[in-house]
Amino acid sequence: MNTKQLLSIFIILAVITGFTYALPGKAEDRGPLEKITFIHYKKGHAKPPWAGGGSGGGTLTCYGFLAKDARWKTTEPFSINPTNSQGMSESLIVDSTLSGVSAWESPVSFNVFGNHAVDYNASYNNGNFDGINTLSFGGISGSGTIGVTTVWGYFSGAPQTRELLEWDMLLDETDFAWGNADSAPTKMDVQNIITHELGHSAGLGDLYETGCSEETMYGYSTEGETKKRTIEAGDIAGMQKLYK
Repeated sequence: MNTKQLLSIFIILAVITGFTYALPGKAEDRGPLEKITFIHYKKGHAKPPWAGGGSGGGTLTCYGFLAKDARWKTTEPFSINPTNSQGMSESLIVDSTLSGVSAWESPVSFNVFGNHAVDYNASYNNGNFDGINTLSFGGISGSGTIGVTTVWGYFSGAPQTRELLEWDMLLDETDFAWGNADSAPTKMDVQNIITHELGHSAGLGDLYETGCSEETMYGYSTEGETKKRTIEAGDIAGMQKLYK
């Protein structure tokens, strides 16, 4: 009996018994669904223990990924909850978010973030997977934590099967005053921080090398900072490499 005949028998038995088998390297071989949570600290905090070594002594690229080739393959909508205890207007939060979205999508042809909706019930949900992409304000434990963004996806399978499936962003309104730093330089700038966090949602990691301190994905921020509203050469190169 030759190989072709054996394969035919295997397929027939599989149909009869309902047995399934994921062939190596096929789409089913994706690894586990996992989450990565980024914590955005105020400038002055020590380098987080999970921060990578960057260029490893080689050429400084000033971009990094959640995992190689882990990107959005299907465009999904997202929800913005503008509820806050500091009197910020819905328009400030929504406009700041959409400006950040535009910044990240401008260097690539893929629609990364999709349409938005204002939903006063949307929540971070402790970073649990629920199929809804959200941005909201609330309390975060941990000194100096400006915000957290959790991204769910397949990060460890074969590179061609890796994919982002959900993001959730929470900005800390208990320890920081928020607003538009152009008119209130003592406050954390909404657009500045949201743009950085959206970089994680798109698939980019934090940077901690001092040579990358002008990039939007640099891992620290502070009150009055606005330079992260726009993306820089390393940020652009990272997006174009990820969404090539």
